[in-house]
Amino acid sequence: MATTYLPTLKQLQYLVALRDNGHFGRAADTCFVTQSTLSAGLRELEALIGVTLVERTRRVVRFTPLGEQIVAKARKVLREAEELGDLARAAGKPLSGEMRMSVIPTIAPFLLPRVLPRLRHDYPELKLYLREEPSAAACDSLHAGRADCVLLALPFACGDVVAAPLFADRLFVAFPHSDRRSGNPGAIRPSEIDEARLLLLEDGHCLKDHALAACNRPELRAEATMLGTSLHTVVQMVENGLGATILPELAIRGGILEHTHIAARPLDAEHAERTVALAWRPASPRERDFRLLARLLAEA
Repeated sequence: MATTYLPTLKQLQYLVALRDNGHFGRAADTCFVTQSTLSAGLRELEALIGVTLVERTRRVVRFTPLGEQIVAKARKVLREAEELGDLARAAGKPLSGEMRMSVIPTIAPFLLPRVLPRLRHDYPELKLYLREEPSAAACDSLHAGRADCVLLALPFACGDVVAAPLFADRLFVAFPHSDRRSGNPGAIRPSEIDEARLLLLEDGHCLKDHALAACNRPELRAEATMLGTSLHTVVQMVENGLGATILPELAIRGGILEHTHIAARPLDAEHAERTVALAWRPASPRERDFRLLARLLAEA
């Protein structure tokens, strides 16, 4: 009977790390090995399957078409291998062991400080690794196995996931106290927003799309200035009199307007809210953990 030689999980980890980083040194760092160890492991993998997966030059790392296909398969194999450990953890104590969660930037600084102290106190055996990234990147991380769950805002097309809604997060219009509307305690209608002075987050942040969809004014999408890389940056621009913006209630309750001269009024429109949710891959062995975490996040 012929002996079958199979790639090792370590070799597949090296391959995926090189694809994600595009650089041998950075890939080696993420795998906690030397560059020579990673290079040797990849050469062994190529020799084992008898094909070239990576074209190496001094400046560029380029994957062959077959290399790209094998990377996609390797991600699935590694994810399945990780879920073997998840099965064992799921049978043990709730919320224990390692968990990797991606969180979008318009949620992370406002919700996590409320829940992390409780998690550390009530579940000391949980090692929660957090990664802050925009919605599309967070969903990619989830499907690629780099994240176990994602804390994001819906609606957003995140692919085939299970999503547990946590709470509705209303949208507010924020503008300087010098604005004539600051003395009006009522809500702000979309028609009252000056499209030439609306400041929003740049492309890639789902809050921008939620705000524009709630306003339902096509000219806002065309005329709004999309400069901010974070809500704190946008708030500073409003504070300096450069315009108005739209903020989620979560950020306002989180203190983003403290020590500013900015007023905030509810947006008076249909669907003037987003839904904060926790999402994970279907049939995950840790679904019980994710639902418990979702309840804790909602209570926060």
